[in-house]
Amino acid sequence: MTQPTRVPAEVTLPELTFRGVLLGALITVIFTASNVFLGLKVGLTFSSAIPAAVISMSVLRLFKDANILENNMVQTQASAAGTLSAIIFILPALVMMGHWQGFPFWQTLGICAAGGMLGVMFTIPLRHVMVVQSDLPYPEGVAAAEILRVGSAERAQGTAEESGREPAKAATGMGDIVAGGLTAAVVSFAASGLRVLGDSVSGWFALGGAVFRLPMGFSLALLGAGYLIGIVAGLAMLTGLVISWGIAVPILSAMGDMPADMSLATYATGLWASQVRFIGAGVIGVGAIWTLATLFMPMARGVKASFSALTKAGAARAGQAPRTERDLSAGWISVVTLVLVAVLVVTFQVFLADAPLSAAAIWKLVAYAVLFAFVFGFLVAAACGYMAGLVGTSTSPISGVGIVAIVLVSLLMLVLGGELLAAQNGVQMTIALAIFSTSAVVAVASISNDNLQDLKTGWLVGATPWRQQVALLIGCVLGAAVISPVLELLYNAYGFADAMPREGMDPSQALSAPQATLMLAIARGIFTHQLNWTMILIGMAVGVGLIVVDEILKRTCKVARIPVLAVGIGIYLPPTVAAPIVVGALLAWLLERALRRRAAAAGKDYESFADAANRRGVLIASGLIVGESLVGVLMAAIIGAAGTEAPLAIAGEEFARTASFLGLAVFVLVAMLFWRRVLKLA
Repeated sequence: MTQPTRVPAEVTLPELTFRGVLLGALITVIFTASNVFLGLKVGLTFSSAIPAAVISMSVLRLFKDANILENNMVQTQASAAGTLSAIIFILPALVMMGHWQGFPFWQTLGICAAGGMLGVMFTIPLRHVMVVQSDLPYPEGVAAAEILRVGSAERAQGTAEESGREPAKAATGMGDIVAGGLTAAVVSFAASGLRVLGDSVSGWFALGGAVFRLPMGFSLALLGAGYLIGIVAGLAMLTGLVISWGIAVPILSAMGDMPADMSLATYATGLWASQVRFIGAGVIGVGAIWTLATLFMPMARGVKASFSALTKAGAARAGQAPRTERDLSAGWISVVTLVLVAVLVVTFQVFLADAPLSAAAIWKLVAYAVLFAFVFGFLVAAACGYMAGLVGTSTSPISGVGIVAIVLVSLLMLVLGGELLAAQNGVQMTIALAIFSTSAVVAVASISNDNLQDLKTGWLVGATPWRQQVALLIGCVLGAAVISPVLELLYNAYGFADAMPREGMDPSQALSAPQATLMLAIARGIFTHQLNWTMILIGMAVGVGLIVVDEILKRTCKVARIPVLAVGIGIYLPPTVAAPIVVGALLAWLLERALRRRAAAAGKDYESFADAANRRGVLIASGLIVGESLVGVLMAAIIGAAGTEAPLAIAGEEFARTASFLGLAVFVLVAMLFWRRVLKLA
């Protein structure tokens, strides 16, 4: 990838502008809502840095004095807010367990904003060594810088060519995002709103007593998500589907007796929900721990080098440092950190206000929770920053950090929370406190995961670090403010797995929230000893076996790999959700092969030949995710206001079969149009 041209340190351009902050706030709402919806549906979020940069360039090009650094600030702010939506990996567990009946705005805002902003504070001292001096790849950060550089160069070329004629238009890629977004929005509204298109279809059949299922979902957002995660993760999820519906469910159904009045679909789905999903949980747990373990040594070396360099270089960079080396001062970092700790104290105190304990006991628990969130958050901030630089934000195992945190804080509460455990409903309250404490850690980890990636983009284009850090703080606050109402809307409209807000709701429409379900199961299992350990241990054994196979493939075949986390997610997710992700990954692989053939036929290097086409694919896929997700949020608002499951439906149950075939036809058509549009640039 071409090295971006940097704005020299001696040149000062408008960066953190009012219009930029306003634009960043609008993009924040869009991408936070989209990521919350996607994360609750499939347990995946997407990096918003590149689409945010494209949207920023497309809007700010309307102003003659806009520049690359102002665009960078907008994408920095929006990227931070979108990343903070990873809090949905844990926070919905409070509703699932019945501790919350919704998402209290101020408590949700407090835990998300304070945790996210602490993530910014913790990683500022690491910027110089981990970003400037490090050779870590920072894939999303470098890609976003390249997008900004290309857009800026095209704008400059268009301006230079203006001589009495209309200036040449810079192809920022906004059209690709809009095309994908509008397509997905129309299809999603026809499916979830009007109900004239089906959203999935499944084939059920039995061989002897074994029940098998061939599933397919028609979500364009999941098609886009599969395109972004690529063929390796896609095949891993396909492996998970085969394990769950080609092996586990058939074996369990053959071993049991199906009631005479029960359909194949109901019987097999019940086995998957009550038994097989815990196999997926075991695989996810082993995969998360293994991923963290493999990154531990390089991470430890990187963090150690960072802190040792801080003591040597800190004084040299202070005072008369050039513009491109000025971070927030130590004084400001200290003041903001103290304020954030105070916010956490107040938030935890409010959370525990109804606990059946004395004031002294409550304050003691608050101290434990805040201290854990601060200390463990500080440790994972450096770790996640390094992991993001090493493997990228999208593939860094934030859910693994959450699993480790929920185990540690639960064990801490078992040792130190005896008074709360002994109180009436004490176990329930202790589980809730463990989940809430883990939420703070996940907020710290997710922003730390994104922060250094954004600072890498800023360094490559010549941004002022302290201004970018302020933009990150603004993004955290705005993102935190959006998360609560979006979660409230989605919960009341669709419900979560095993947690429906009203009677009579369709459980097939519920959002699975896989990570939150898993972490709640872990916390409950630690405190109540009621976890389905048989299936979890089977899953752990499967995970260990997959790790062995993956290590063998790593040494014998450089291309074929089996990411264990993705296999676990494939087992855990509803099959009609996992299937279109696999199709999207396959589409990305087929397009890559077609582009490589064309590059070879033209006698050109693949990277340069396919750069524009690959970027178009990423932007279309991002548009598909955003378009469908926003319609999902809009439909949630309409359903909530109407109080019925399908207020806009124009087709009844008798049309369901036809709608399924129409949904399949539209899904295939969109995939074909996706293919043609990407290959147009090759």
